[in-house]
Amino acid sequence: MKKNGLINIYNYFEEIFLVTIFAVLVADIFLQVIMRYLFNNSLYWSEELGRFLFEWLTWIGISLGAKKGEHIKISMLVDKFSYKKAQLLNISSSIILIAICVVTIFYGMYMTIFWAGSKFMCLRISLAWGYIAIPLGCSLMVLRSLGNIRESINNYKAGEPEGRDM
Repeated sequence: MKKNGLINIYNYFEEIFLVTIFAVLVADIFLQVIMRYLFNNSLYWSEELGRFLFEWLTWIGISLGAKKGEHIKISMLVDKFSYKKAQLLNISSSIILIAICVVTIFYGMYMTIFWAGSKFMCLRISLAWGYIAIPLGCSLMVLRSLGNIRESINNYKAGEPEGRDM
């Protein structure tokens, strides 16, 4: 198995999972619109399913955003620094992000446990299934951030690549 084989497998399944959730969410909303405007009737469970899927899409999606480097950054500020200082700034921001995620994991677990005895009215599943996406997504974000820290450390040690525009 290649060095990053396990990571590549995880990346693949994460993307498949998120695309599937998104497709089901779009189908749910489309079906609800059709039912409401063409048949003057609405599906009683559609709103809950949409909210549930959106929670999972959002919280698991933060990990994918971190992988692709598409989270909000102040690149204008980072670009003003030298290559090595920019790597140190990346490391610092990742450490801050990990701290925020750890706090969110703690409170997400609290919410999951707190709501475990309650159920969605229509779906009849525990609210905990929706809230567990918070600590799971943040845990995945911590793993991605640790990988980003490792990459920034390696970039710092290697120095500025040739041909880098400032």
